[in-house]
Amino acid sequence: MSKPQAPHIVIATRESRLALWQAEHVKALLEGLGCTVQLLGMTTQGDQILDRSLSKVGGKGLFVKELEVALHEGRADIAVHSLKDVPMDMPEGFELACVMAREDPRDAWVSSTYARLEDLPQGAVVGTSSLRRTVLLRALRPDLKIEPLRGNLDTRLRKLDEGQYAGIVLAAAGLKRLGLTDRIRHIFETTEMLPAAGQGALGIEIRSDRADLRALLAPLADSVTWQRVAAERAVSRAMGGSCSMPLAAHAVMDGGALKLQAAWGDPQGDTTLVTAASDIAATDLPAAEALGLRVAQALQQGGAH
Repeated sequence: MSKPQAPHIVIATRESRLALWQAEHVKALLEGLGCTVQLLGMTTQGDQILDRSLSKVGGKGLFVKELEVALHEGRADIAVHSLKDVPMDMPEGFELACVMAREDPRDAWVSSTYARLEDLPQGAVVGTSSLRRTVLLRALRPDLKIEPLRGNLDTRLRKLDEGQYAGIVLAAAGLKRLGLTDRIRHIFETTEMLPAAGQGALGIEIRSDRADLRALLAPLADSVTWQRVAAERAVSRAMGGSCSMPLAAHAVMDGGALKLQAAWGDPQGDTTLVTAASDIAATDLPAAEALGLRVAQALQQGGAH
């Protein structure tokens, strides 16, 4: 009797160094399950538009649209995403089939000169592409000048090294995954700077009609990370769904409880943050999403919009 043929999987991925690391990571895991795997590298609109902030040109969904077209057309089977780049509501016909174990979700301070944010002189220029980081930095140091910072990880580090910024804030996960831990001067505790929903977690997207892939990817899923991320993303969805919102949401599993914190700030107005927190006995994804909705409602009651 002939052996059943190994599944062949095509992964759609952006071509940045970090996106390729993520795709290669999933490729190796799938090969360990007996699949044959190839990568389909693509350039997205988000990679091409570098002269304007994401919040002005359509948000982080610009990083996933072309990959979804490849899934829709059958040129690729799965797409690997950093979950903080994935819009809160998936387009009809697509779904997150798998959320994988999380890397460090925190933010990292990177600077050639200053060991920590508090060491910066008054009025120093700090770079970030994120409205969330902008409002959190303004809450910590209202005197700083926060300037836009776009481009992939290597481009951002080059701009720092050229002296355009006194320091920049990046996701610790990306630096660690690419072996750039030595660039990190300080990792912000979540009490200092609350992470973005989904930060540090990888998600795998499929077409909703691919039940075969859903079953194949199940061994790569991490149930604790998925519950944490579901709660975080539910906050963002309830607040309007945009990845470009000045919103932080971070959940942890503590004993048997899922604990969620969120913060919102006004990028142009008062530097005071609106915060909210709640917890539940951890059960399943719908309960995690209900927790996120409860925390979002508390934020809105506190003045977030």
